[in-house]
Amino acid sequence: MDKLKSMAAFVCIAEQGSLTAASQVLGASLPTVVRTLAALEADLGVRLFNRSTRRIALTNEGLCYLDSCRHVLATLEEAESALREDTGELAGQLTITAPVLFGQMHVAPSLNRFVRQHHKVRCSLVLADRQVNLLEEGIDLGVRIGRLNDSSLVAHQVGQVRRMVVAAPAYLSAQGEPAHPKDLLQANCIDFSGAGHSWWAFQNNGRMFTLPVAGNLEFNHVAPALGACLDGLGFGMFLSYQVAPHVAQGRLTTVLADYELPPRPVSVIYPHAKLLPARTRAFIEWIKTDLASEGCFTSATPIPAAPAILPCRCG
Repeated sequence: MDKLKSMAAFVCIAEQGSLTAASQVLGASLPTVVRTLAALEADLGVRLFNRSTRRIALTNEGLCYLDSCRHVLATLEEAESALREDTGELAGQLTITAPVLFGQMHVAPSLNRFVRQHHKVRCSLVLADRQVNLLEEGIDLGVRIGRLNDSSLVAHQVGQVRRMVVAAPAYLSAQGEPAHPKDLLQANCIDFSGAGHSWWAFQNNGRMFTLPVAGNLEFNHVAPALGACLDGLGFGMFLSYQVAPHVAQGRLTTVLADYELPPRPVSVIYPHAKLLPARTRAFIEWIKTDLASEGCFTSATPIPAAPAILPCRCG
């Protein structure tokens, strides 16, 4: 039995969630994958999966072994990547996740530019407005917006964005520009929480406070809420990257800047800090520089010289 191939097959089964899907990814027949798993379990003397006709799930022993296998395979890949790095050629699979709108606007174009220079790297971008678990879903790195809490993942800050209130010039001409956040209580505020009401957060002299704003429009996604704001239908609170092109073009105006909360960091997060393949390290350096050059962050964005381990609860 080829132990490394068996371990790779086991990891693939765990990440794909089924023997059939794993066989397709591995390019092997289903019976071959079944035999490989059975041989590995027999060699270890433990059952790695609980299997039924409809589903497959890791046992406790399988969960523990999965982490060990990933560590061993990552170490091997790191060694091979170091050799390839000496040739100046990057190769292999790179899977990235990012928030939907930020990913569409900035990460995807940056990834395209990266692949144009490193055409042997196979890239997959997963856009999701949820906390994706990198290890469970087999993702190499993620781009996250916001403070990161309580995890062993490594977070490398690449920029920062502001949460800001904006309105169309026509709406401001009719409504008047607010001098204080409480003036929004008398205005139409566009909600994209989908909850029927919103509490917008501000600060004054370092103390945060919230206001229950309301309006006659609510959406469950930022894009239509931004569209309504552009149409002059009310005030909206958005992240700076979401409105930056419209502010630059004069289609939206920023208000209440003195009451904004501190900027939120934008970070690249990834597991296995000491076991990064060359392509992953290269992409981290690439996106750090590329995003900054695109102007999608607030001014005076600090760009760390090296990764820092930050507490992080996101996946």
